[in-house]
Amino acid sequence: MTARRTPRRYLERVIRVDHAGEYGAKRIYEGQLAVLRGSRHEELIQHMKEQEQVHLDTFSRHIAERRVRPTALLPFWHVAGFALGAATAAMGYRAAMACTVAVEETIDAHYAAQERELGEDEAPLKAEIARFRAEELEHRDIGIENEAELTPAYRLLTAAIKVGCRIVIKVAERV
Repeated sequence: MTARRTPRRYLERVIRVDHAGEYGAKRIYEGQLAVLRGSRHEELIQHMKEQEQVHLDTFSRHIAERRVRPTALLPFWHVAGFALGAATAAMGYRAAMACTVAVEETIDAHYAAQERELGEDEAPLKAEIARFRAEELEHRDIGIENEAELTPAYRLLTAAIKVGCRIVIKVAERV
């Protein structure tokens, strides 16, 4: 029996979108920090941002080593990620945590699908994605532990953020 190989085009999409997503996540936390700096939540948000930076650095390395074209949407992510983080933080720490929950739940599903699709030839990448997925779930749990679900209109806010995330994931895979 031959080992299943990951098609090059799929692999390029994985690396491109994960690089973009981790960049966007870092920018969300930077936006939250811009508003919540000095609050009791600063240390938690800083911790999550630092983990996202490690994820971003890993996918930046994959972009360079594997010669994958990054998404053309990085300037969009730069502005939109920061704006989403700052806007939800301006609504209060609970809304910032609700944003975290929504984004991280979307990324959990996204990474789980990638783990299923990557072939045996990409075991190291699959392991990185599994580790990052666990850290994204840690972020979601931090959001829940910090009263995300008490945000007014929590379901509406998180549903809107999740839809937005799924749309930009699809676009960033190809653009």
